[in-house]
Order: sequence, then structure tokens, then C-alpha cells
Amino acid sequence: MDEHMDGAASAAESVLDHVPMRNEDGEIRHEFVEEIAHAIEAGNSAALRACVAELHEADLGDLIGALEPHDRVRLVELTGRDFDFSALNELDEGVREEILEELPPETVAEGVRELESDDAVELLETLDQADQEEILEKLPLKERVVLERSLLYPENSAGRRMQTEFIAVPQDFTVGQAIDYMRETPDLPERFYEIYVVDKEQHWQGAVSLDVLLRARRPVALVELTDEDRRRVSVLEDQEEVARMFGKYNLVAAPVLDTQDRLVGVITVDDVVDVIEEEADEDLKALGGVNSDEELSDTVFTIARARFNWLLVNLATAFLASSVLGLFEGQLEKMVALAVLAPIVASQGGNAATQTMTVAVRALATRELGSSNAWRVVMREGLVGLVNGLAFAVITGIAAVAWFNIPGLGIVIGLAIIVNLFAGALGGILIPMALERVRADPAVASGTFVTTVTDVVGFFSFLGIATLWFGLR
Repeated sequence: MDEHMDGAASAAESVLDHVPMRNEDGEIRHEFVEEIAHAIEAGNSAALRACVAELHEADLGDLIGALEPHDRVRLVELTGRDFDFSALNELDEGVREEILEELPPETVAEGVRELESDDAVELLETLDQADQEEILEKLPLKERVVLERSLLYPENSAGRRMQTEFIAVPQDFTVGQAIDYMRETPDLPERFYEIYVVDKEQHWQGAVSLDVLLRARRPVALVELTDEDRRRVSVLEDQEEVARMFGKYNLVAAPVLDTQDRLVGVITVDDVVDVIEEEADEDLKALGGVNSDEELSDTVFTIARARFNWLLVNLATAFLASSVLGLFEGQLEKMVALAVLAPIVASQGGNAATQTMTVAVRALATRELGSSNAWRVVMREGLVGLVNGLAFAVITGIAAVAWFNIPGLGIVIGLAIIVNLFAGALGGILIPMALERVRADPAVASGTFVTTVTDVVGFFSFLGIATLWFGLR
């Protein structure tokens, strides 16, 4: 039996040694995935355990994502206690939910017990209420109560993001007592950057950084080193606000207090990095009119249904823009060049507006743009639109004259370009600001409104100026 185990382990090692998991570009190798799939098909538990033990949770998550769906659950089952359930948090929510629903609740509960509380909550929160309760029932009472409490906090709040493993010591401790306490306590957090001082009711009194603690002599009272003004967050605070605070004040950890100022958890910088990535992902998808929950693993029907409504809104605004062309139907029949060049005016305005809108939405999200500097930023973007409008008026005017050999056409399209780039710049910043003022998400709604403005203004200005210039009726 031992010889078989050794042989299997060495077989797994040979995969990692001779077929590296990733290529030069950091992508997972197809050959590596095939070797793992063969081991799963053969039920080679020992080889898979040896391989899993070598992988970081992020790499293990990528491996699971690369496997065929029917192999994913088998990998978890075959590796047993050696499987790191935190790797499931590296997967798309849809894939993670599929795996968890196929595993026995006892297996999931055992895996959850090995996780830090914030990772356990992240794993459980994607499941429906019934599945959560079924798994939580398999946990010891103390662990279950902690996770249930975290799951009760609002989604995207600090209470959901915090880990409940932290070091809290009485306010009458000395430095020596605090150090001895940490040495003698078996279940310390996996990593920590400071310890917290609390009273008998667990009310937060302050924080002591590890570097300050280790520089002090043992007899020094801990209260002399305590930072009472340490930045902290409420369990109900939005995770985006927490991330902003970490970035602004260069924090690596922050205590989390409940509504009675009792210390209940801590948020660390690795949690904040995840928040920043999630929020950036949501904003990027929203700018494209894509549902923030959309994942690469979603089915064709799910994605099509989620995108349909936004495309329908865009279709309605496109009809609105096209109706402007209908107002100048006679002019377009008399001068075909107008029909050819009109989309150029609208497109240039739309591109300029998108540039401004992207900057504005990001500035609003990071609180860099507010009432104190709004007028200055609006003026700046308007001037940028005018400057670029003048430059592209010259370029587009020359091209139009060279193309159609109609001298006046260059002046007409040049004036329209100036008007539309200026309108696009103003629309790109004023529309997101207006949406923010009425509590709507600028990232979600700005794109359609801004594009409509530039299309309507572009068509109307170009065809209106052409009508006056050439005397068309």
C-alpha cells in the first residue's frame, strides 16, 4: 500500500515538474489539465492529493475552472480533507454554486470549518437559504452562531466582509502579558497586524500595532501604547466606503465595531483588494450595459435574457436619433453627401462623450468629483471639447471637401463637429452628475443618455447648418 502511495505521489510530482501548470504567459497548460483529468478518471486519489497539496488556493481555483464540470466535484471528493475549500472562492459564483450543491452537506461543512470566517461567509452567501441552513446545521454551535451572525448583515457591508478571528486583550494588560497571551493561545488568526484593547464588555478601547508592541519593554502598560484614534468601521458600513478609507489612509487592517461599539471583527487589506476588484468589475460591466452578476460560466439563454432589456432601451433611443434624420428627409434627397457624412459627426461626438463620461463616472465613484469642484471640472471638460472640436473640424472639413469637391461642405461639417464635441463633453459630465444627484447609478444609465444626446445634437446641428448654408428646403 505504501509503495502504491509513493508511486502515485511521485506520478503527481512528475506532472508538476515536467508539465508546469502555467506557460510563459501565466495561462494554465492544457497538458496539465489533461493529466489531472486522467487522474480523476482513474480515481487516483493519492496522486491528486499530492498535486493539490502543492498548489496555492488561487491556482487550485484556476485548475477547477479549467476542468470539465463532471470532473470538478470528483476532484473535491477524491482529495478529501486535503482539498482547500477557499479555492472555491476563486471561481465564478455559478460554478461555485454548482459544486457546492452537488457535494454532501457534511463534506461542505467540514471544508467550511477549515476556513477563516470571512472566507466561509463568502462561500456560503451564494447559496440559497435552505442550502445554507443545511450546511450550518452540521457545524459546531459556536462556529455556526458566528457565521449566522455574519450572514445577517447586509450584503456588501463591512459585517459581511470582516473576519471574526482577531486578538483582543484587556486594557490592564502589560506588553509582556500581551506577548505571553499570544504565545500561549493556540488559535491565533493566520495573519494579523495589530492587537486590540477592549474592556470587560468587549467595547473597543484602541489598537496597538505589532511594531509598536515589539519595540516596548515587557513591564510597559498596554494603555500607554494604545492608539485610541485608530480608524475603525461599522458593521453596517458599505464595503466600497471601507475600501476608499483603506486607500486614503494607507491601512492594512481596521477593527469592525457593532452598533454598541463592541469589537466584533477585523477587515484586512486582502479583503479590501477583493472589494476593489469587484467594484471595478461592476462599474466596467455597468458602463457596457451588462448585468454585474454575469459570469463567463453563464448559459447562452441566461446572458441573452440579462442583456435584452438594456438593448431594448438602446433601440428606443436609436429610433429617437433616427427621427431627427426624418426631419431632414428632403434635404438628404437633394444632397446625398449629407447622408454619408452625418454618421461621422454623431460618431465623433459619441466618442468624445464616452471619454468624458468614463472619467466622470470614475471620479464620482471615488468621491474626487463633488460640489466643491464640479463647476471647475465642467468648465475644463467643455474647453477640452471645444479644443478638440476645432482640431477635428479642420481635419474633417478638409477630408469632406476632398471627397465630394463641395467647398461649403467642409465649413458645414466643421461647425457641426465643433458643436457636437462641445455638447458631448458637457453631456459626458453633466449627465453622470445629474444621475448621481437623483440617487441613480451613473455607471449604469449614463451611456445610453449620453449617446442619445450626441446622436441627436450631431444629426440636428449638421443637417440644420447644411440646410441654412446651402438653402435646402
